[in-house]
Amino acid sequence: MNRHRFAILYLRIALGAAFLSAVISRLHAGSTSFAHFIQYTAQVNSFLPATLAPVLAWAATIAETTFGILLIAGLWPKYVALGSAILLALFGTAMAISFGIKEPLDYSVFSASAGALLLGFQIPESQSA
Repeated sequence: MNRHRFAILYLRIALGAAFLSAVISRLHAGSTSFAHFIQYTAQVNSFLPATLAPVLAWAATIAETTFGILLIAGLWPKYVALGSAILLALFGTAMAISFGIKEPLDYSVFSASAGALLLGFQIPESQSA
């Protein structure tokens, strides 16, 4: 395996594992952890009505689970990486709006988004069909 292919594999697995780790953390302790995640989702999206928080929390959880599994499995990697980049950019932007720019920078959200974007651009179209 050459260095380029290794770097792509490493980034795919790192991003996928990060998504799945976040999901496991919020679901591990049952409904209390997810209830806290819904509250956090409302805080991150403070510019939206709080009634949307449960829908956004479940949508994020489903998206992160799906992207995490697909990145690790290597299925549709180009499109999954680009979707991951968009999801992370939206999350980072929401964090910046609600908490200030330091918060998403401290958690490397934009760095992860940029890595996912680069991953999506590095994978040949023929590998995503």
